[in-house]
Amino acid sequence: MASGRCIPCEVGTLPLTETEIGTLLAELDPLWEIQEGKLVRTFSFRDFKGAMEFVNKVAEIAAKEWHHPDIYIFFIKVEIKLYTHSIKGLSKNDFILAAKIDLLSLC
Repeated sequence: MASGRCIPCEVGTLPLTETEIGTLLAELDPLWEIQEGKLVRTFSFRDFKGAMEFVNKVAEIAAKEWHHPDIYIFFIKVEIKLYTHSIKGLSKNDFILAAKIDLLSLC
């Protein structure tokens, strides 16, 4: 899924169904979970600098994909929340971006 590209959602695009979400979630690192309809994962780092370097890498990927997560920084922890606002739900784009973020966490 990390090799995929985010595609802007067309007007009238429906959010993924629970079944579709479950299938795509199974392809991600098991630390991703669904919370209040959003795809969420928390990453931990040794220090604040490492957390900020990670956030900057996520920002670069998000800008290239034109799909932007909500990012919360708590000293050495970074929480990523993905949600497609234009369709008021989860789209395949959220899972593509999550897979790309997973690759960062392996470095």
